[in-house]
Amino acid sequence: MTLLEQGQYMTGFGNEFETEAEPGALPKGQFNPQRVAYGLYAEQFSTTAFTMARHLNRRTWLYRIRPSVTQGDYRPLDCGLLRSGPITEVAAGPNLLRWDPLPLPQQPQDFIDGLVTMAANGSVGVEGLGIHLYTANQSMHNRFFCCADGEFLLVPQQGRLRLDTECGVLDVKPGEIAVIPRGLKYRVVLSEGPARGYIAENYGAALHLPERGPVGANGFANERDFLAPVAAYEDIDGDYEIVTKFNGGLFAADIDHSPLDVVAWVGSSYPYKYDLSRFNAINSVSYDHPDPSIFTVLSSQTAVEGCAALDFVIFPPRWVVAENTFRPPWYHRNLMSEYMGLIEGVYDAKQSGFEPGGSSLHNCMSPHGPEAAVFEKASTAQLAPQRYERTLAFMFESRYIIHPTQFALQSPTRQRDYLHCYRGIKNHFRHR
Repeated sequence: MTLLEQGQYMTGFGNEFETEAEPGALPKGQFNPQRVAYGLYAEQFSTTAFTMARHLNRRTWLYRIRPSVTQGDYRPLDCGLLRSGPITEVAAGPNLLRWDPLPLPQQPQDFIDGLVTMAANGSVGVEGLGIHLYTANQSMHNRFFCCADGEFLLVPQQGRLRLDTECGVLDVKPGEIAVIPRGLKYRVVLSEGPARGYIAENYGAALHLPERGPVGANGFANERDFLAPVAAYEDIDGDYEIVTKFNGGLFAADIDHSPLDVVAWVGSSYPYKYDLSRFNAINSVSYDHPDPSIFTVLSSQTAVEGCAALDFVIFPPRWVVAENTFRPPWYHRNLMSEYMGLIEGVYDAKQSGFEPGGSSLHNCMSPHGPEAAVFEKASTAQLAPQRYERTLAFMFESRYIIHPTQFALQSPTRQRDYLHCYRGIKNHFRHR
């Protein structure tokens, strides 16, 4: 029997939700009664330490048909092109890097088979992030994925995904994101043709909404626009496989039933999705170009105040009205390392070569900024209120150096002539 359905959600971020697919499945008054209704098992799923501060603590009680321990031993799998931090297979350098989109697969390939690591930093199990791409042309059949190393932030660029998780179903399309907690099991189903997208694997503190500071009570991403799934379950016996990413490696275990057998749950650790068009962008209404931190959707902070191991930043459609101002991003060198991707349209600092599905890496203190042609056009343009339409770019930004993998450096998708876009920058200096 299956009760997995699409499009049923609860709203809010960081809330403690409760949901049941069968009436009365949730215990009342305590989490772990001697006997749970319907003959279910109680299982706690914790993604923070037990003693974490209350407002940061994330745990969920799952009431399931069988506990998760009912599976076979793990066996190691070939990791393919999947890697974890620290990257040691090749030396990192300060060069600016840019890549074309990965081609869609020609042979059958599901989400797990299509995972490719472009870069990583920090150390798995401690703090940092892995940056992966995924391409797939078929749904996952009879197997499920679980990442024990970090939470997965998925950014689809092409193709809708249906994420069948232990907590329920998330339907995610390009222009939306989904976050899967560390350790949660799920299946990726393609809802419409081949799929491609980006992933940030966050090893550190769980992603949260950044503070608004002087902006006040409103703006940026609002809690009400985040969606969590309602409980839905499968009660199916069969030959299944759980593929788990653990300590940088891949392992597989056999299981004789679907692990998506959670009938009810209550807690604060669960998968969620967010429509990026709901982001309330803040911008200058006088002069100069604000820092890109004003476009931060989610953040994983470190012990150094104001320095994130991962900031997820977007550049959405918006009005630009700044007076007497060079409007594209200025030329800059900065502490944070930036991995950038494009979901649709054109990014305002690029004229060509940065295509949807492509990406770039500008590491700590490596100079970058608008292409030569973009500078010439923007510095002489007649200024008027301008609408940036049909564009959606993003950054995975980190205080740590982002180390590209050997695959990324040697990939045929790497644009080895990337720096040519800056060679037309002229000397406009004039003596008195």
